[in-house]
Amino acid sequence: MTGDPKDRTPEISRRNFLGGLVMAAALPAAGRDRPASENPPAAAAWSGEAGEPADAANYPPLRTGLRGQYPGSFEVAHQLRDGSYAGAIEAADTGEHYDLVVVGAGISGLSAAYFYRKALGRDAKILLLDNHDDFGGHAKRNEFFHQGRTYLSFGGSMSIETPFPYSHTAKSLLAELGVQPTSYKRYERPERVHGLSAGVFFDREHFRADRVVSGWGSRPWRDFFADAPLSEAVRADLIRLHESATDYLPGLNPEQKAQVLKKMSYERFLVDKAGTLPQSLPFFRGAGWMFRNNMQMDTCPAFIAWRGGAPGFRGMSIMSEPSFSAHEFHFPDGNSSLARLLVSRLVPAAIPGNPDQDTIVSARVDYSRLDLADSPVRIRLNSMAVRVEHLSPPDRATERAVRVCYVQGGRAQQVTTANVVLACFNMVIPFLVPDLPQEQKTALHYASKVPMQISSVLIQSWAPFQKLGVSSIHAPNGYHQEIMLDVPLAIGGYESVRDPSQPVVIQLVRNPHAPGLPRREQNRAGRADMLATPFEVTESEVRRQLDRVLGPAGFDSSRDIIALTVNRWPHGYAYTYDTLGDPDVPDAERPHVIGRRACGRIAIANADAGAGAFVNVAIDQAERAVQECFASRGLI
Repeated sequence: MTGDPKDRTPEISRRNFLGGLVMAAALPAAGRDRPASENPPAAAAWSGEAGEPADAANYPPLRTGLRGQYPGSFEVAHQLRDGSYAGAIEAADTGEHYDLVVVGAGISGLSAAYFYRKALGRDAKILLLDNHDDFGGHAKRNEFFHQGRTYLSFGGSMSIETPFPYSHTAKSLLAELGVQPTSYKRYERPERVHGLSAGVFFDREHFRADRVVSGWGSRPWRDFFADAPLSEAVRADLIRLHESATDYLPGLNPEQKAQVLKKMSYERFLVDKAGTLPQSLPFFRGAGWMFRNNMQMDTCPAFIAWRGGAPGFRGMSIMSEPSFSAHEFHFPDGNSSLARLLVSRLVPAAIPGNPDQDTIVSARVDYSRLDLADSPVRIRLNSMAVRVEHLSPPDRATERAVRVCYVQGGRAQQVTTANVVLACFNMVIPFLVPDLPQEQKTALHYASKVPMQISSVLIQSWAPFQKLGVSSIHAPNGYHQEIMLDVPLAIGGYESVRDPSQPVVIQLVRNPHAPGLPRREQNRAGRADMLATPFEVTESEVRRQLDRVLGPAGFDSSRDIIALTVNRWPHGYAYTYDTLGDPDVPDAERPHVIGRRACGRIAIANADAGAGAFVNVAIDQAERAVQECFASRGLI
């Protein structure tokens, strides 16, 4: 949904963009070496008391504008990739030595530090390095302070949930942090959006008019499509697909049907088997809710689409596979609260009080205390690792076994350590550790991380959603494919969505892709598009899309947008395998298993190493990597 140039609305003026936010005078310290135009705009930080904003320069969650993998956080990594960075050769020695250095302060890196310290004692010296100005990785917290009130949102990793049970390791860690997923209903406030449903935005470029239709999946399909701006032929076709009990693979038994569907894209199933009209296909674009991991209808196996509830399979008996799930839990700031809980245990001076799931949401983080010389565990932000190498043969018993070089503020520095856990992205590891075997390097480069963009928008009122009768809107052909009201919660003194006349945070989700290419190539194309798109373009697209979708219900972006934070993740979520684009090989031969092999004192832990974009995968891989660290030193 790109629209005509005349549809574009003016960009958010500085007055309107900031609205009631209080500006900090200073730019983020992390950006002092960058041109001013590349610095993410700063907003006011929350002091914990209504009407008392603090200095945003020292509080990353309230920085608005372009966040996630923002300009300034990845350029050194790209120089390393391109062979144009040689700073590690002359890195200045800090004189620091650690028991463990962790590269990456996301959920997996923080968990690795937690497990290592738990096993070796509270005196273990640990350093975590991260190239961003905040910890948490994709578990990013967005805050807005407006008219004496704080509004929270998530900028990436959203919830504790998986399509399979949590391991004992993951469940035990949550319990030690004071998180009980089974208690989630205690915090839900669904009555605040009572009567609202999921909706679909039909755009005029692919259908007959711009229109939001409520009741997607909750009303009879015939009634739902009767309200949609469709030709009679497309309306009849979509009703047939959703209601018909036709077997589109006659003559095959359930097991054979499953095998055929695993080797056929959902698009091919719709066209070749279900006889779907070409004019009906735009309805199925961007339907991430029934696919997964940013698959599109041309890359999603029909089997996965069926398991996700996609239409066209009602009349077919298909052999299923065991399905389990974990209890779900969602914090107002997503899984950032988990990262903050881990930090509170690792660096208590930064988040004192031993918080739990109730108190972590409103707990203060003192970023100035994350990297203190007298702290056993230190978290060093704005620090991009550029070289990790053994100082002596990996099997030799020595404490100063590994040199870790990193760049901070344009200056290369180095520390030594007994062990290293690489909890960063798989694709950067071959450049950090050039001595890895070629087979392992190839395996680490195999996957293409899923690009994802989540924009948190603080708006004046959610009355337009109520008028349309929706709490979420799917826009299959939109720049953003999903528009969602904040999840209504009340936890630890923080309350989200209440009266429709009051401000609220909404999330817009974008999964850029390139139809027609193989899935991994689509991810790469989406990543290139995302990196080439400046904040001003996304800002304009947010305004234009919200005006088109919500405008008929009274929304006006020039009046109603208070603030915007764009969480851009070109190197987004961990790649998961599928039966269309990936070879069917034993688990031991999967690229992620080959890629995560330990190299002497260097172990690998991240969600990539588990081929799953889930919190528990990150935790489990951290525990495995720590065990490999201990094994490398003969401690187990």
